[in-house]
Amino acid sequence: MNSPLHWIEFNIFVLIAVALDLGVFHRKAHKIGMREALLWSAIWIGAAVVFAVGVYHFYGTQKALEFSTGYLIEKSLSVDNLFVFLVLFRRFGVRPEFQHRVLAWGILGALIMRGAMIAAGAALIERFAWILYVFGAFLIYAAIHMVVAGEGETHPEKNAIVRFLANHLRMTKTFSGEKFFVRENGVLYATPLFLVLLVVEVTDVTFAVDSIPAVFGITRDAFVVYTSNVFAILGLRTLYFLLAGVLDRLTYIKYGLAAVLAFVGAKMLIEPWLHISVLWSLGIVIGILGVATVASLVAKPKKIA
Repeated sequence: MNSPLHWIEFNIFVLIAVALDLGVFHRKAHKIGMREALLWSAIWIGAAVVFAVGVYHFYGTQKALEFSTGYLIEKSLSVDNLFVFLVLFRRFGVRPEFQHRVLAWGILGALIMRGAMIAAGAALIERFAWILYVFGAFLIYAAIHMVVAGEGETHPEKNAIVRFLANHLRMTKTFSGEKFFVRENGVLYATPLFLVLLVVEVTDVTFAVDSIPAVFGITRDAFVVYTSNVFAILGLRTLYFLLAGVLDRLTYIKYGLAAVLAFVGAKMLIEPWLHISVLWSLGIVIGILGVATVASLVAKPKKIA
């Protein structure tokens, strides 16, 4: 599946989809309601399903399962991003009608950065096969860290990179609608909305460090890893607006995500002695997420700062 033509065709599709999203369907800033979020979530998930069917038709069951499992892992791990986005928008006071714009432009940057990270990961695996064991050990460490980190307050705006940029950018003290930059007395200034966008970008890179190795634990096909990542990211905005009202209820989802990371990490470490098929991996991931979701819905809501 690594034909250059496939990469070109898929990226053209992504560019067209993002251009239509930003330039046509969401050209005017507005608050995303539940009905619109549900519609767009169905569209993006449907696009991923159609792509999976296409992979099955042209490349068989194995590749289709690899894509589906990678997509599910990416989609589930992105839920942790949503908690950060919720905290971020609340802390900076970003109005609901401007949140979609921040996430949409953030996704453009995420696509570029994740593409570079996946290319680097694939090159490392091809040259140094043992790097998979490093990825596996790292995923187990990330799972443990996710659990022991607890439910402390999240302060994404305190990231060292963000603080450096905030201190070295000419920035206005107040928002200017949906604008990232404004001119005052002929001088270009960034707005606080641009700082929020920077935090979104840094946050995505941080989470991608966990999620990309996790998908490499399912498949070594860089194209499958990339496409599953892209489809998960493209639906991230609408997933946020769809789940924003119930994120407080997802009490145990973090533990479910940690269990997924730990499972994939262990799978990578024991691969030489015990092979776990992609079909079994898909079933185990679905089972873990199902248990975590049901447990969350019957528990008391969690409080998000």
